[in-house]
Amino acid sequence: MAIAVGSVSVTRRKLLTAVIVVALVATGMTASAGAVTGPSVETTTSISESTTVTVTNVVDGDTIDIEYQNGSSDTVRLLGVDTPETYGSVSPGEFEGVPDTQAGRECLQAAGENASAYATDQLADQTVTLQFDSQADRRGDYGRLLAYVQVDGSNFNYDLVERGHARVYDSTFSQSDSFYSAESAAQSAERNVWSCRTPNDDDGSSGGDASALTIDWVNAEASSLNDERVKITNTGSSSIDLDGFTLSDEAGHSHTFAEFTLGAGDSVYVHTGSGTNDADDRYMGYGAEIWNDDGDTATVQTAAGTTVAQLAY
Repeated sequence: MAIAVGSVSVTRRKLLTAVIVVALVATGMTASAGAVTGPSVETTTSISESTTVTVTNVVDGDTIDIEYQNGSSDTVRLLGVDTPETYGSVSPGEFEGVPDTQAGRECLQAAGENASAYATDQLADQTVTLQFDSQADRRGDYGRLLAYVQVDGSNFNYDLVERGHARVYDSTFSQSDSFYSAESAAQSAERNVWSCRTPNDDDGSSGGDASALTIDWVNAEASSLNDERVKITNTGSSSIDLDGFTLSDEAGHSHTFAEFTLGAGDSVYVHTGSGTNDADDRYMGYGAEIWNDDGDTATVQTAAGTTVAQLAY
């Protein structure tokens, strides 16, 4: 009888152990499934969620239209940044140190157009990652999403501030400290929009004599996209910092130079198609020819919107 009781006890213990093991395995499987299907782990804990989207339209420097992988669409306002308006009037009072004068407003208007051109150059038709900040609102004015835009692992919102294309928008978000530091550095260097603090003092270039730039020729009747190109030469005796400068045609197609310096006596070729930018060649990234065979005008402008070189053909 004692043996029978012992057998029952052992059986019950085995049954209890089996139940516990099954429960643990089930719990482990559930956790694993959550890790696979949930949002990817970010190094910044304030990033609450991320999603991959395609940029379908660049509205201006700080606003884009996107399409989700399921085909639905939305509009995104880049979190924490503000570029000068390109539609309607600009507000010098929002940009510290920019005078509320005609020159100041004209400079801001041009800076806004440059910011929009830069955003178009970097984001149009690209697959990017939206990251949402748990310390910020999910949507802002007009119901637009508020998000960081990650391009090849880099925060494009921060890039706009660092290059002086945008000011920091006074709001609550986790990366505000680093954004304000980048803004301070851009202000000190008078990059792009911050060159508007002294709109009448210079032509908006940040180094070298921009008037020494010339457009030598436009190869419009080309055999391929990258054979269609523009040659720009620095005829001066010192290098010219072209960061924020734009090359454009009459139809509004444009290329914004980023972190590029043209040495004295050197030339750069700006190709219509895609490629890897280097010291001699820059690529606009268009999928079709843009320069009109029957005549067009190539224009180079500084970050402040001053025309420094132009060629009509």
